[in-house]
Parts: sequence; structure tokens; C-alpha cells
Amino acid sequence: QVQLVESGGGLVQPGGSLRLSCAASGSIFSINAVAWYRQTPGKQRVLVGRIISGGEPYYEDSVKGRFTLSRDNAKNTVYLQMNSLEPEDTAVYYCNMKARAVGSLWPVDYWGRGTQVTVSS
Repeated sequence: QVQLVESGGGLVQPGGSLRLSCAASGSIFSINAVAWYRQTPGKQRVLVGRIISGGEPYYEDSVKGRFTLSRDNAKNTVYLQMNSLEPEDTAVYYCNMKARAVGSLWPVDYWGRGTQVTVSS
């Protein structure tokens, strides 16, 4: 099994920055893709950014140029650097990894529990 733990959320003023981290642990054979999603009350979880191994990062239009997704393969950790934050970025942010556990034939989706980001003055 694979466990994901997010950190780095909090309260920030508009125009500020935060960096979210997501560390994967457990019996990991490989990580095929990493992503961050966000969700606000009463709405569906939406994709913020994603990196598929060997591919270019994808970003949702509203965060392009402000958010940067990166990964440290040696640490099995993915980051989301968020700059020029806006009140509309307020949400619970969830880490997602498509990973293959040791002994498994196929990769599956794993999720973190989420971290709250609040942008407010």
C-alpha cells in the first residue's frame, strides 16, 4: 500500500505564496503520474496540475503562470508552488498519485487527505 501525506497549507494574504508538499510512503514500485486537485464546498474536485512521467506538466487555465508543480523522485515527493495567490484559490488541496505498489500488477490512484489553503486579507 501507498500512503500520501500533504503539508504546507494555511492562511495567506492575496498576492502571497505557499508551497504544498506531498510525500508518498509505503511499498512503492513506481509512480506514473502526480497531480494536485482542489475542492471548494458544494463543488466537484477539479484538477489543478499534473505531471505524467516523461511528459510535460499540465495546468488548469486559471493557475497557469502562477502555480508550478514539481517532483523529487528520490524522495517520492511532489510539490505545488503557488504564487500570486487570489481569494479564488481558496480550497482544500488534494495530492494524487498514480502509483504501482510492490507486488501489484497495475498502478492505481492514491489520494492524500487534503490540506486547506485560505487566501484572505
